[in-house]
Amino acid sequence: MTSSPPETRASLILRLQDPADIAAWNEFAEIYAPVIYRSARRLGLQAADADDVVQEVLSAVARSVSGWLDREERGAFRAWLFRIARNLSIDFLTRRKHRPWAAGGDEAARHLNEVEADSDISSHIDAEVQREIFVRASQSVRACVSDTTWKAFHRTAVLGESIERVAAELSISAGSIYIARSRVMKRLQNEVTIIQKRCNDEM
Repeated sequence: MTSSPPETRASLILRLQDPADIAAWNEFAEIYAPVIYRSARRLGLQAADADDVVQEVLSAVARSVSGWLDREERGAFRAWLFRIARNLSIDFLTRRKHRPWAAGGDEAARHLNEVEADSDISSHIDAEVQREIFVRASQSVRACVSDTTWKAFHRTAVLGESIERVAAELSISAGSIYIARSRVMKRLQNEVTIIQKRCNDEM
């Protein structure tokens, strides 16, 4: 599998200053839009509202990334991004028409207090990013190997099914299973490394 050299995180952020740079925005959205969506859902938003949060976050980044780059002490890009996502999610929760609870009530107040006090959001976001990276890597690798090779890997290495059973059902040898697993794992590791280079905070 051949891949073009990945953009560094710093260069990608610089490119986001140009709203017309479709390639940069597509690359950015591929990883972060699903993560922002799941994080908004975790904070209590309904699916439609989580979709709106994703759009608002992307719009906010487009409007503000140049200003963020001009700051002398700006911190990590990912931390800035998810402060925007968290604040917009909380804003949605406090709008009556967007609340997923009847008339606000005690349950809404309790949940908002939990959101405000959630000190684990950074670790959650990091876990979500790693999950999305694996999903993207898996999609890329699956498109490059045969269906039998992917099934041999996924069923034994991911689902934990026995090699003997999978080999019999796929009509291949146990040795072929081991070879398939090795090939897919190597491809996955390479693809994950490429995607991680795109996502690492270098600024």
